[in-house]
Amino acid sequence: MSERAKRLSRRNFLLAAGAGGVATAAAIVAKNPPPSESSDKSKRATRGYHASEHVNNYYRTTKV
Repeated sequence: MSERAKRLSRRNFLLAAGAGGVATAAAIVAKNPPPSESSDKSKRATRGYHASEHVNNYYRTTKV
């Protein structure tokens, strides 16, 4: 195999690998649509920390 053929083969491989990566990224972006505004409204109004029964039980059992 000549030096020129080796270089072209290597270049073609790298070109194909780069194109495959770009195509994969485009497919992932196209698969996941941006979130809509209606999904925010469906979430619960209360967020954050809640001292529930099992949390209070844990705190009670860890007292020294």
